[in-house]
Amino acid sequence: QVQLVESGGGSVQAGGSLRLSCAASGIIVSSYWMAWFRQVPGKEREGVAGIGGIESIKYSDSVKGRFTISRDNAKNTLYLQMSSLKPEDTAMYYCAAAGRERWWSLRRGDFVYWGQGTQVTVSS
Repeated sequence: QVQLVESGGGSVQAGGSLRLSCAASGIIVSSYWMAWFRQVPGKEREGVAGIGGIESIKYSDSVKGRFTISRDNAKNTLYLQMSSLKPEDTAMYYCAAAGRERWWSLRRGDFVYWGQGTQVTVSS
């Protein structure tokens, strides 16, 4: 049984930082294309960052230069370090896993495993 469990969300002022974690069980994160998505009520779920290895990382334009995705293979955990946060970063954040055939994708439909989400709220 695959489980992805996010943590680390919360409320922060604009300009602040948060680090999200996604602990995986039932899969080995280093064998998958792992990504972070976010969603605001009434809007499409948006892929913001993906990682397949240290040289295989992709960011959406909206977070490039402010967010850093990484993983700890020994802990089987995915991270998202978020800095210079803006009110428009407010959303529910989800981690997700896709098979190797979906490398580089940030399309929701390409991901097979999802966490339950963690809320991030940025106030101005």
